[in-house]
Amino acid sequence: MRQFVETGLVALDLANTWDEYLAEPERLPDVAALRQFCHELGEGAGPGDDELGEGAGPGDDDLRAVRAMRERLRAVLACEPPDRTRALARWAGELPIRVVVEGVGGMPRQRLAAPEGVTLAERLAVRSVVELLDIAASGDWERLRLCAAGPCKDAFVDRSRPGRRQFCSTRCANRAHAAASRARHR
Repeated sequence: MRQFVETGLVALDLANTWDEYLAEPERLPDVAALRQFCHELGEGAGPGDDELGEGAGPGDDDLRAVRAMRERLRAVLACEPPDRTRALARWAGELPIRVVVEGVGGMPRQRLAAPEGVTLAERLAVRSVVELLDIAASGDWERLRLCAAGPCKDAFVDRSRPGRRQFCSTRCANRAHAAASRARHR
């Protein structure tokens, strides 16, 4: 059963591993949860992770680094689109990113990747940056939002036709509408 992957994008699913609605908002409480997160997203937890067995993979240092990286990602996502672009550019400039040229249908195509030997947090950060650039290239940069239902701050891409979605889920929409209704009837 999947417990982390909702969008299949590291950038959004990692940002959403902090849930203010839970009694304990940290959804990555330990190394086992981080390992499950990586497994669900097809992101190996480390070089040769598959061959190393149960005792291998991320440790406490990786968990702390991924959580810190998540906070940086959430700070980028919290910006309005013009500022978000600058924040993303600053963050990308600090990451170990390499350009890979690969052939697609006989044509060269450029993509960004993390170099070999970087930490799990750096690989997740590079993958997040690439995904955010893909969102921007698809024309959805302005539709990348944070949930308007406080205290939730989950990230989502508004794919609705009118482009006015405010909430990450029906759970948050229902809570916000119920609170607004209670406030009107007071």
